[in-house]
Amino acid sequence: MARPHHIWHLVYEGCQSLDAVGPFEVFAGANLAANQHFAPGPRYEQKLVSIDGASVTTESGLELVTTPIDELKGRPDTLLIAGGFGVFDAFTEPAIIEWLKETGALVPRLVTVCTGTFLAAQAGLLDGQRVATHWARARRLQEQFPELDVDADALFLESGDVWTSAGVTAGMDLALALVERDHSPKVAQVVARWLVLHLRRPGGQSQFAAPVWFEPSRIDAVRHAQQIIAGDPTADLSANKLAASVGISARHLTRLFQAELGVTPARYVERIRVERARDLLDHSSHSVAQIARQSGFKTAETMRRAFHRRLGTSPDDYRQRFALSNHSPDPETSHS
Repeated sequence: MARPHHIWHLVYEGCQSLDAVGPFEVFAGANLAANQHFAPGPRYEQKLVSIDGASVTTESGLELVTTPIDELKGRPDTLLIAGGFGVFDAFTEPAIIEWLKETGALVPRLVTVCTGTFLAAQAGLLDGQRVATHWARARRLQEQFPELDVDADALFLESGDVWTSAGVTAGMDLALALVERDHSPKVAQVVARWLVLHLRRPGGQSQFAAPVWFEPSRIDAVRHAQQIIAGDPTADLSANKLAASVGISARHLTRLFQAELGVTPARYVERIRVERARDLLDHSSHSVAQIARQSGFKTAETMRRAFHRRLGTSPDDYRQRFALSNHSPDPETSHS
């Protein structure tokens, strides 16, 4: 029988419990699936580990029993670093960072969940890598570690022997992908069914993110254009029209938007319209076609394409997941 794959889950005070426990259950599920449906024997052996081996209190108050790192022998096949609010204290602790520098550089596979990416980056394990993290921390990660290429939308990413994921439950998506890689799609499918998970969740994490918010620009022309767009997303908001409204050329307005906001006027308008549509999908019973018009899109198909660009999903699928209204959509055609 082949040697089991050893996984150490690094946890610390204030970590997010599901960042560790979620993937732990996925790998444990692979062992169960193997014994019930495939060749018997453990696929994975797992340990929750911490610097001193003390009980770790997670950000939700759940306590985790851990093994101290000085009792560990050798190194794991996979090192998984949990995230959570406590990470911003943890990455200032020299003992954690030094251990990660020594161990993380030698493991065959490094995995981070959510803000666990910050710890790995602080230890210098992710330089030059394209990485994922929780959407709410992506900007901070990019600013704090400019050598990284941060993808704010990805649920998880593979970059050689480094795997990173978005927040909380996305760690389970990543763990399923690892089970599929280590064993087979059949094993991963059995685990997904047992845990009532998508084997491959549709869309990216932007669909779960809070509404887009841009600070008002310091430049009068850009700030005025922002006010016009927010005031009526259904208006003619072409670059030429906006530029005329604020008294500069369309070319100059585009340069200012790129410099101040990092997007063109057209992409800025699209983002604001998508946020308006998200709100209407969440709270109204109007059809997708009606919401498209109310949000400034010419057609439902135009809105569908914008949703796929921005959120990685369609308006209909978004509504099914997130709508707060108990009313059925109006009978008008609403395919997207």
